[in-house]
Amino acid sequence: MTNLTEHLQATKRASRILAGLSEKDIETVLRRLADALERDTEIILKANVQDLARMDREDPKFDRLLLNRERIHAIADDVRTVAGLSSPVGKVLEERTRPNGLKISKVSTPIGVIGIIYEARPNVTVDSFSLCFKSRNACVLKGGSDASFSNEALVVCIHRVLREASIPAEALLLLPSDRTAVGEMLHARGLIDVVIPRGSQKLIDFVREEATIPVIETGAGIVHIYVDKSADIDMAASVIFNAKTRRPSVCNTVDTVLVHESRLGDLPRIGELLAAARVRIFADKPAFDHLRGSYDSSLLEPAKEEHFGTEFLSLKLSIATVKSLDEALAHIQRYSSGHSESIIAKDQEAIGRFLHEVDAAAVYANASTAFTDGAQFGLGAEIGISTQKLHARGPMGLEALTSYKWIVRGSGQIRP
Repeated sequence: MTNLTEHLQATKRASRILAGLSEKDIETVLRRLADALERDTEIILKANVQDLARMDREDPKFDRLLLNRERIHAIADDVRTVAGLSSPVGKVLEERTRPNGLKISKVSTPIGVIGIIYEARPNVTVDSFSLCFKSRNACVLKGGSDASFSNEALVVCIHRVLREASIPAEALLLLPSDRTAVGEMLHARGLIDVVIPRGSQKLIDFVREEATIPVIETGAGIVHIYVDKSADIDMAASVIFNAKTRRPSVCNTVDTVLVHESRLGDLPRIGELLAAARVRIFADKPAFDHLRGSYDSSLLEPAKEEHFGTEFLSLKLSIATVKSLDEALAHIQRYSSGHSESIIAKDQEAIGRFLHEVDAAAVYANASTAFTDGAQFGLGAEIGISTQKLHARGPMGLEALTSYKWIVRGSGQIRP
């Protein structure tokens, strides 16, 4: 792509056009896009096969990269869901009349141009566009080279729908899949209003350290489930199995199970389901001793320090023994990325302390961390899971893609 600045300027201009579209226009385009994605299924799948052919099937990113008919239809359904959501723009958030007669309103507005950097997840291409478009933001996408063919096929479909609606295709800009454009993107002050990295901790760290434009950190999830001394062990086994195996490559997957020392004898029960799914366990000495002989020896290893505070994104799990809730809380404070944390317990006092004291975007009691997802929270598709505290936190739906401005109506007032 030659002269990236010119392309970014065109996207900035397109963002102003989006701000003036009616809600009916927005909904119509998104519904047409959903239909177009389904019509283009074979084209998209052929492109995805080209990407998959370059990746090792054992790579944890393979499942993220994989598209099939069901997933494409699910992506299209997500677009329809977004189309049917109420607009987050133009809402009066506050209003007041001052003693001098000034009428002041705080009104939600689009952010403008949103940049998203992501890895081998082609669904992010459509999710990002649909959410940005619904909130009247233009978007600049930088996908990973692993998904380049898939992303290009999806963007061709989106651009066609935009042109058919007489909307500038520049409302969505897909950057080259190599790294040449990343530096300019991260320094595009005045052209990109915020950048959102979605992917590994390495990617997020790079963007945070390199960018001179605002960053919203999302994605990296070092997730814990604490099995309290009061836990229902059947519930614990079911929740841990779901949180680990439902989709091992996503950020809300559990990485470390903390077990109260009084429940070590129940580890073989927890291990039954995990062993059937071929989950590789790294256990500290007390946990290892209780699993040895009951868990497949080829899948059980003594834990090392490196196995805690690691986002595995695969069928791997570490287990640590704790003597108390306080010790569990300390472990989470030390190793958590602030994404999702869960407690399995009957003791309401322990649950209350856990929910109150754990500092994470989503904190659960007696439920799987797999629910940390915009759709599961009733937000529609999501732009990502924010692990920071300013502007947005947790699943970022439409509301998180808006800012606000103050509108002041007067009748000639001047300030004394």
